[in-house]
Parts: sequence; C-alpha cells; structure tokens
Amino acid sequence: MARKHLLLGITVGTCLAAALATPALADTASPATQAQTAAKTPRPIGPVGKTAAIQKNLRMSLGSEFGGAWVKNGSQVVVATTDASTAAAITAAGAKPKVVKYSERQLGGELAKLNEHSRSAAKSVTSWYVDAETNTVVVNASSTSAAKRFVKASGVNASAVRIVHSTAKPRLAYDIIGGERYWTTQYGCSVAFAVTGGFLTAGHCGDTGETTEGANRVALGTFGGSSFPSDDYAWVDTNSQWTPTPKVNKYDGTYETILGATEAPVGTQVCRSGGTTNTRIWCGPIQQRNATVNYPEGTVTGLIRANVCADPGDSGGALFTQTGGQAQGITSGTSGSCNNGQDSSDQTWFQPVAEVLQILAQDGRELVTEDGGPGPGTCDGHETRVTDSLTSGASDYQPSGNYTTTTTGAHTACLDGPDGVDFDVYLQKLNGTTWQTVAHSISPTPDESINYNGAAGTYRYRVHAYSGNGDYTFAFSKP
Repeated sequence: MARKHLLLGITVGTCLAAALATPALADTASPATQAQTAAKTPRPIGPVGKTAAIQKNLRMSLGSEFGGAWVKNGSQVVVATTDASTAAAITAAGAKPKVVKYSERQLGGELAKLNEHSRSAAKSVTSWYVDAETNTVVVNASSTSAAKRFVKASGVNASAVRIVHSTAKPRLAYDIIGGERYWTTQYGCSVAFAVTGGFLTAGHCGDTGETTEGANRVALGTFGGSSFPSDDYAWVDTNSQWTPTPKVNKYDGTYETILGATEAPVGTQVCRSGGTTNTRIWCGPIQQRNATVNYPEGTVTGLIRANVCADPGDSGGALFTQTGGQAQGITSGTSGSCNNGQDSSDQTWFQPVAEVLQILAQDGRELVTEDGGPGPGTCDGHETRVTDSLTSGASDYQPSGNYTTTTTGAHTACLDGPDGVDFDVYLQKLNGTTWQTVAHSISPTPDESINYNGAAGTYRYRVHAYSGNGDYTFAFSKP
C-alpha cells in the first residue's frame, strides 16, 4: 500500500501534548602555593579569569570573614573582609582590601529571610539582592513604605538593608531552543534553530505577519517571512522576552549545541528533534539531497530525505548531525510515524537551512551558534576519557584513585562542563602523605585545560564544581 506524504503541523484543537519550553572542604594548596604553581599552567586565562581566580582563592582562605568581591576601574579587584588583620593577605593575593561590618554569609542569611517571605512582598517591591560594594542587602521598590513593611515582616536586620526607589518592572524571559513547541493561530509546530532576533521553522506553519505563542502560551513574535510551496521555510521575529540560544532539545535532559551549518553528505547520520515526539530524538542517515516531494498542498523541491520518523506537530523542527553540532534542515513532511518506533521504511523530508540563512544574511542576521572552546562531550585526543556528573560545591578525583608515572613529561588534561556552570580542574601530586596542587585551571567557564611538565611520581586530578550542576567530560594523558 502506498504511503501518503504528510505535512506535520497540528491543529490547535488536537489532543497532542505540547512540550513546554525548558530553558534543561578543598584539599588544594594554599593561595600562596597556587600563586606559585599557576605560572606552570601555560594557557593564559585572561583578565576575567585572573580576577575570578583571585576572588575564588580569597573566598576559600578567608572563609567566614569574606565580605564579597568586585572589580573597580575595570581591573582592580576589591575584596571585603570583616577582619582587618587579613588585609595584608588580601593585598599579597593581588586585591585591594576593604574592611566591612557584615560578611558575605551574614548578608546571604538576611537575603534568605527575604526569600522565605517573598509572598508577603507587594507588587511594588520588585527585586532584592546582596550588594557587596555597599555591604548591604538592597531592596528595590517603587513604594518605599511597602519595602519597609516587607523588610519588617521578614524579620531582617534593618541596619543591613538599603531600600532603593526603582520604577523598573521586571518580566520573565524565555529561551528559544530548537525542537521545542510553539503555537500559531491555527497550528502547533516546532522550532528549528535560533537566528539573531528569532528562529527558523517550516513555511507551511504560517504566513508572513501571523502571530505566534511559545509552548507556555506567552506571546512569542510574528512570522517575518514564509515560503511554501516550492520551498518550505520561514522565520519568526521574536519579541524581547525571548532569547535565541544555540541549543536543540534532545529530550533526555541534555541539549545539542549548534556549532555551525556545514552541509553533511549523503550517508551522514543525522538526528531530528520536534515538539510532538518529545520523549527522545530520532536519528538515521541522510538518503538524498535535492529531493522533490509532491504534497497534496503543493510541490516542494530541493529537500533532504532521511531515514527518520516524525509525527504531526514536528513540522519546523531541527535536523542536525549526530556528531559535530551542524544544523542541516527544517522538518517539512513525512510518510511514516514514530508511534510504533522507527524502521527502514520511515522517510522524512527537510528543507535545507542554507537557503533561508542566505536570505537572512542580507539583513545581517545569522544562525546562533556556540563560539569558542570545545563543545559538549568533546575533549578528544587524550589517552583516557571519562564522563561523570557533579553538584555545586562537590569534587571528583580522576581517574578513580590516582596514577603513577616513572618518567618526566607532559601531563595534559581537558575538562568540558555543561553551559552555565563554573567547573575547575586541579592537578595534584603526592608528596609523602599529602596531595599538593601543582597546576590548575580555574577560569569562570565550564571548560578548562592543563598542560604541566612534571617529574615521575603519583598524580591525580580534582574536578571541582565551583558553581552549578551537571554532567562533564574529562580527558587526560600522562607521560
């Protein structure tokens, strides 16, 4: 029996579930020792990394006396302390000391009280936070009297609070993520890839000027351009509440990071993400390029055909390479279904992204990609490679236990953490019964690397989650 070629929009009235947008005690050496060994790490971490390192080291060494840190005049790191006797140590570490009344922990405790009583805050009280520079908890509000009532009801130490009059009206912001649901006035479709100022999707999902909502039913934007039939592409210009990201939802708690849009040849394994089949991604080979499909609604040319299943509502979703993070296509139509799994007979057609990206480039717009550093799951080219996970403040020691070398040579390592976290790595050498940090990489990013020339001995790596949770990839080579 011949299969029909179906477009994949779903009507607003169907019962298909829409996928809600999901934007997904140290044993290191002393600060003085770390300052001596930092020079052995050949990769410079730049001005931002240097100031972040000073803050980290002093937060750990000062402990409960640490009062916060900030940068003044673009480069001078100021570190606050509740103990004047620590000023010399702060200066020696490369920062300017400032003696304050309240520690960071104390102000954090006052902030926690406000958080606990947030429901008692009037709408005119719009935000509150710790301001290290003024050594206070700042409460922003358009009504000073309402702010005072909120502070009193929370049981906060009023002398530690500074009320600031503000007319700002905060609003929620949302991420644009490939493969996730959005709604038009008629259909439920899927996001393909974010571009500057919006995202790509299928042309049959909406006409130019049509309004859209996110999966959460928040106003999203309007179709800035649409082409169907002949082609099947469109782009949506989003409002300021939505932020384009280089992510595609893999529906397993992780995201594919888009690094570019290099065209993959026939036979390449690719994966599709969509808002209806939102329990996983579906992968298979590219079977043809420049294919023509004669839909009942019209003929579309120049499509990618792939052995991948899809269902109504997946229209507009993302097709990307299984490895390498390269955007390939926009989901157009299918002759199969994922309801009973995927087999060799499933075929889905995709509009290549190149044509619409060329059109947008005329207005200076481009595909949103992740720049710099290794992408998730990389750190290739090392002898040993492991994956694990960390929660904020925790550490892992890699490899399990330690390793011993009998020769002098290079110890190289690569740490690749998830977006939005700050993970660090320390190389430690056993000195008698004590582990001594001989090199480290502690930039304020998820990704780190070490290249250390060391003598024979026993070593281990400490992977530390300075802030944030998630999976990481760690790889290393020994002499």
